[in-house]
Amino acid sequence: MSEWIKCNTTGIRYRLHATRKHGVGFDKYFTIRYKVAGKEKSEGLGWATEGWTEKKAAAVLSELKANHTTGTGPRTLTEKRELQTQTEQEEAKRLQEEKARNITFGEIFTERYYPQVQHSTKNKRGIERESELYRLWISPVIGGRPIREIMPLHLERIKKNMDKAGRAPRSIQYCLAIVRQVFNYASKNNLFIGKNPAGATGGVPRPKFDNRRTRFLSRQEAADLLAELAKKSAEIYDMALFSLYTGARAGEIFNLQWGEVDLFQGVTMLKDTKSGKNRPVFLTDEVKAMLAHRRPSDAQGSSLVFPGRDGGKQVKVSILFLKVVNSLQFNEGVSDRRQRVSFHSLRHTYASWLATDGVDLYHIKELMGHSSITLTERYSHLSESVLKQAALRIQNG
Repeated sequence: MSEWIKCNTTGIRYRLHATRKHGVGFDKYFTIRYKVAGKEKSEGLGWATEGWTEKKAAAVLSELKANHTTGTGPRTLTEKRELQTQTEQEEAKRLQEEKARNITFGEIFTERYYPQVQHSTKNKRGIERESELYRLWISPVIGGRPIREIMPLHLERIKKNMDKAGRAPRSIQYCLAIVRQVFNYASKNNLFIGKNPAGATGGVPRPKFDNRRTRFLSRQEAADLLAELAKKSAEIYDMALFSLYTGARAGEIFNLQWGEVDLFQGVTMLKDTKSGKNRPVFLTDEVKAMLAHRRPSDAQGSSLVFPGRDGGKQVKVSILFLKVVNSLQFNEGVSDRRQRVSFHSLRHTYASWLATDGVDLYHIKELMGHSSITLTERYSHLSESVLKQAALRIQNG
């Protein structure tokens, strides 16, 4: 290490770096020396390559001496640096709080909330649907507005825009649900403090609608549908037959594995259903025969019963199903989607047939895997007709 060299200004000295250059000369490391409470103190400032000069060093030394004389401000370089660090931290915190205070709904959605949704367990269509609703309806109204400034009147505007464009009440409700979820996310991550305007008590009434399907197939319609499907696709026929006589949802059919099928006992266990519980379904002779016929000799327990064309899991019912439905004119002249026949109508038909055959609602609830008897009560009018017929038999007694 080189020797210390005194500068012209008293209390300032430097030493030269052994190899590092600054301009044509060697780099200089500056220090200051002064007395604090009668004791001599020496503190390093930094290198010339970092911007230090004798003049800057003299200014710092002069400031510290003045502070010592007046009894105000930092008296040492260490205190000065600690104060500067504290000031910088406070300023950074202030700027962060200011940014959080003015963060927009759009910034939260696009930079934080939606990236998290993309890595969630939601299905691909659901993720795309959230992005679509945000882009078309949410962003134009509140995307650029600070989240703290969003009020119920802004959400009413979203509702009005969607309603004017002819969007279904279910879509409007879904859109408001996204807004609610973003507010919940913001609250949880300290980006928003206050009442969620899209929450249950937020002051924005959600559109009311009855989305339950009421259309079910007659025995003859079901027979005609299966017959046509059998001509077009054995795969879709098998899935339709399974749903019609077990009440299984399309997603439950796609997830079904051979290890969950017991043909000897005539029962299949549907796992991870919509209700979150495993549900047994009982197989008719026709369904058992179908499963026995399609089961490969080398099937493993983890093999899918209804795999896609590439051998992987299917994600949606083939459009061919709807084409067959349309060819049978089941949806001819029907505008109400609740009355239109879809693949889900097979599950609804299963429950409706149970009700018309006199099965009580509790047993239907268990067979359908409903989380609440309220969901099953839509079939109560069918059960009542059976009870009425039974009661009227007395007049023939």
